[in-house]
Amino acid sequence: MTDARTSASDERRPRPDDIHAQQYAYPASQDDLDPPPDSDLSNYKPAGKLKGKAALITGGDSGIGRAVAIAYAMEGADVAILNDQRLDDAAETKRLVEGKGGRCLTVQADVREPDQCEEAVRQTVAAYGRLDVLVNNAAYQMMQRAFEDVTPEQFDRTVKTNLYGTYYMTRAAMPHLSAGSAIINTGSIIGLTGKAFLLDYTASKGAIHTFTKSLALMLADRGIRVNAVVPGPVWTPNIPATMEPDMVEGYDSDNALGRAGQPEELAPAFVFLAAEDASFVTGSLVEVTGGQLHA
Repeated sequence: MTDARTSASDERRPRPDDIHAQQYAYPASQDDLDPPPDSDLSNYKPAGKLKGKAALITGGDSGIGRAVAIAYAMEGADVAILNDQRLDDAAETKRLVEGKGGRCLTVQADVREPDQCEEAVRQTVAAYGRLDVLVNNAAYQMMQRAFEDVTPEQFDRTVKTNLYGTYYMTRAAMPHLSAGSAIINTGSIIGLTGKAFLLDYTASKGAIHTFTKSLALMLADRGIRVNAVVPGPVWTPNIPATMEPDMVEGYDSDNALGRAGQPEELAPAFVFLAAEDASFVTGSLVEVTGGQLHA
């Protein structure tokens, strides 16, 4: 019998009971996880929504970023993915994108460094001749149970990666964006609700939400739309690399659908916000949470 909260095609949608305690050094590889995240877009039906566009996706090596890169390629976009450490995962994303018939440029860069952000944009424009879509998806988190354990060094790394990185990449991309372009940031449901053991991460994501709304107002007269996708719990390499094993086990039932999302379930929201279908959507926080309404 099919669970009422899933569909008949959900054989790759693990329930919490299918996810056991596990932990890996940060940053984890997507291949490490058991079960592996589903980001291959095997159930996705493209419609040429991004044909002729070029997109740059930070944190595109795995998880949500990988799924977005594959979806954009399936929709006809040329894709550049930026990552800092997991070059093997980035190479696998490139292979998967090219397997769908798309083009994929991989760029190693740290979004905390403005000059590296500018170089990533330069390489993208040099490769494709344009930049139409910027996806600010790179993020860092590390759980701490006690306030005293959130060190100044961790707080600085989290905010610089998540918030400063979004600002630096947007600043680098702006000279190449024009009317019809889109900026899409990755927020988080816990940036709206808070989470005790992710103090610095939730603060940075809350800031990204308001950054998104304010930037949308600033760029509206240029015809550049700015929105954010707000995920709920999603099974990605960040989870067992930044949380204790007992918190990974059974991840995650704290939503209406009673399970964590898979990366490919987030990708259609990023496609929508990048495409002309969303021509009247700006300054929005698009929640893809499985019905999670509280922390």
